[in-house]
Amino acid sequence: MLDDFFTRALVAGIGIALCVGPLGCFVVWRRMAYYGDTMAHSALLGVTLSFLFEMSLSIGVFAIALLVSLILMGLQRNRSLPTDSLLGILSHSSLAIGLVLVAFMTNLRVDLDSYLFGDILAVSKTDIAVIYAGAVVIIAILVVMWQKLLVATLSEDLALVEGFRPDQSKLVFMVLMAAVVAIAIKIVGILLITALLIIPAASARRFCRTPEMMAVCASMFGSIAVAMGLFGSLEFDTPSGPSIVVAAMLIFGVTLMAPWKGEGGWK
Repeated sequence: MLDDFFTRALVAGIGIALCVGPLGCFVVWRRMAYYGDTMAHSALLGVTLSFLFEMSLSIGVFAIALLVSLILMGLQRNRSLPTDSLLGILSHSSLAIGLVLVAFMTNLRVDLDSYLFGDILAVSKTDIAVIYAGAVVIIAILVVMWQKLLVATLSEDLALVEGFRPDQSKLVFMVLMAAVVAIAIKIVGILLITALLIIPAASARRFCRTPEMMAVCASMFGSIAVAMGLFGSLEFDTPSGPSIVVAAMLIFGVTLMAPWKGEGGWK
């Protein structure tokens, strides 16, 4: 019989994996892994401001992640610096500002470890409700916008020919990424969110022949990683967030050695 806290953690983790899987596929297809890091690092600034202004943690993180995304879009139009340089500047600047603000918050005690590495075993029923509500909204938007997002990912010129607006698709993608970071921060933490985005998607990419199948498999691999990581954490008394990422890494290793290697792979 599983304890209530473990069951809540498992349910919450699977909820995150369901929506992170398809989004992670777009991160892999667009070769935007560093963008995921930028969103994750900006989350610390969102956490700090949430405490400072006594507002909801999810709202604060979402607002800052979205603001950083909009700043990135504006700077990309200038084209004076390559995107990877802009991501590096925004990523480390937002992280540094968050850490500096924490130092000034002498009247509050902030447990940075729980936000850096996650504390999935402490999730409440309210957290689960927020996670699944967010997951339903994110998946619904992905279903509605799937074709537009996919075409814009393949080629912005092709999207224009098809009558789609690439900038609109990019904005939707960034909003969804900000939402995922906001609801996932308590599960795996700021430093490991990107791993949960990329590793299951990379595992699925090894053998899936269609983008839709890759999205489904990424969610499945993410859910398996959550279950393996939590049971491993319980068995070996290791941190839950890092254990989930290690489990995802092991799954990726298995796909690398699998006999179907090289037969598929949607790009």
